[in-house]
Amino acid sequence: MGGQWIAFQTIVIKEIRRFMRIWVQTVVPPMVVTTLYFIIFGNLIGSQIAPVEGHSYMDYIAPGIILMSIINNAYANVVSSFYGAKFQRYVEELLIAPISDWLILTGIVVGGVARGLVVGAAVTVVAMCFTDLQLHSPLVVIAVVLLTAILFSLGGFINAIYAKSFDDISIIPTFILTPLTYLGGIFYSIEMLPPFWQQVSLFNPILYMINAFRYGLLGVSDVSLAGAFAIISATIALLFGISVWLLHRGVGVRS
Repeated sequence: MGGQWIAFQTIVIKEIRRFMRIWVQTVVPPMVVTTLYFIIFGNLIGSQIAPVEGHSYMDYIAPGIILMSIINNAYANVVSSFYGAKFQRYVEELLIAPISDWLILTGIVVGGVARGLVVGAAVTVVAMCFTDLQLHSPLVVIAVVLLTAILFSLGGFINAIYAKSFDDISIIPTFILTPLTYLGGIFYSIEMLPPFWQQVSLFNPILYMINAFRYGLLGVSDVSLAGAFAIISATIALLFGISVWLLHRGVGVRS
């Protein structure tokens, strides 16, 4: 058990050092992008929009923008790290090491969660320069951030498993993740939509994460908090099971 723990620590330390070593590329860009969002959508456009559910438009969109940075960076860290291990062939060292598949996966996911949290904290500092965010429920905020980072770290791992080239690791973020994120209620309440599109929006899992996080900060949500946590937790359990099975079978890893 001691050897397994040392191996796990080694994976986690390696994953964290990997993105912190190039913090100018991993942490600074999301801060710049967030600043632009607040200047353009908050100051310029938001000043022309009426308050949403009792909050200024800038305050209303802040939770979604923060969570979007966590989603993108948790996903990007794992997909790039694991595909890089495949491309450079040192993933084989993990496969022959005396460590459980689920522990390998957990170590890689912890690295993705760490990057999501670091970037999320940096982006929150930027957001506080433009908004007057309040913590309505700290426990909800912490839970949503951790669960969301875990979920998208697992998603990044599955993408990396099936990727056969560097182009493949950008297909899912570009054509699936980004549209779902922007249509997940970051910039609007689904109550603003016609009834048909409100129902369609309920099939978007990111909607539940953003609204749960918004509830934690502002105390407002378009969906049931219990339902949101149930959907997030069930998705994590499903993705974790799939990821461990893929790793055990050597899909996309063993020639």
